[in-house]
Amino acid sequence: MALLRRRGTPLAVVFAGAVATILPDADVVSFALHVPYGSTFGHRGFTHSIVFALLSSLALTLLFRKHFPYLFLCAISHPLLDALTNGGRGVALLSPFSNHRFFFPWRPIEVSPIGALDLGVLWSEARWIWVPVGVGLLVRALARRGRAAPLKTASPTKPAPSAASDTPGR
Repeated sequence: MALLRRRGTPLAVVFAGAVATILPDADVVSFALHVPYGSTFGHRGFTHSIVFALLSSLALTLLFRKHFPYLFLCAISHPLLDALTNGGRGVALLSPFSNHRFFFPWRPIEVSPIGALDLGVLWSEARWIWVPVGVGLLVRALARRGRAAPLKTASPTKPAPSAASDTPGR
């Protein structure tokens, strides 16, 4: 768990970040309420917008001061990753100002079927999300270790003898 947070960051803030990343998918309740997929409050609508990421991270910041940038990055990561999937109708990043749905031009991540477990989707998420995140965390841990325990340097070499001491007869 130490890899996931900076020194001094409370574990509750890390948990709040996890909540912020999951919160956009609370919109799946719209299916049960028969809200059309493409509407503002349909799946990947307002809860996947930049405004929602700002509002939810601001609300969490009221509970956990000084952690807005972290919480915002957690909140916005979900819709941005959804825009990298190969299914659905896109993500309403600009909602409530526009209900236009966006995808990135490159969409390598398999879309996850709601309510089903698909090993192909899990492999796709591991390949494109979890492995790169794991490598990043490993690099971060190695960099931290390098800063925490600097390499010992060899003792300085003896200074070269001065010209005066090299004179014969001295």
